[in-house]
Amino acid sequence: MRSASTEQPSSERPVRHTPPAGVARTAPLTALSRVPWADMQDSTGSAAAIPLLLNGIAWGDSGTARAALEDLRKRICQYGFVTEQATAATVPFLWELAQLPHVTCRVGIIQLLRAIADARQWESTAAAYPKLLNRRENPVVWERAARQAVRARRGDLNRLLAEPDTEIARATRELARALAD
Repeated sequence: MRSASTEQPSSERPVRHTPPAGVARTAPLTALSRVPWADMQDSTGSAAAIPLLLNGIAWGDSGTARAALEDLRKRICQYGFVTEQATAATVPFLWELAQLPHVTCRVGIIQLLRAIADARQWESTAAAYPKLLNRRENPVVWERAARQAVRARRGDLNRLLAEPDTEIARATRELARALAD
């Protein structure tokens, strides 16, 4: 059983990211507040920091966005294949960010979606150790929900495949192959 983080809350003010000039901040990430992040777990304990990371990806400069994405990856798809309870709730926001032209790390976001779509670590472990399925916190269920969340938005692939950026199109083709099975 995973225990809650023992870190003390920071007394520092959270960083508020503002959109770059000329970019409207009306639609992206508007549903973040509807998710009970503090009630979910990521690899560090409470998933309460995920909204700040998603905002960092959405509105940060290249370095900030890349760092936020790397931190998010460690929290929701650790080692590139171990999903967490908060992963499925994060996936729709990743799909949203992958389609926003001003987001600087779109290729990395698409690669993260592919890693989540390919994740089978908990299922493989449960095949060898079926008692894992009897735990109150069932990571196999989390993994399946995360994969389903990626698959639920596969209709967005065509828009990403049409991108003029060849790296985005390449990463999207790899994601599409992962979702084809």
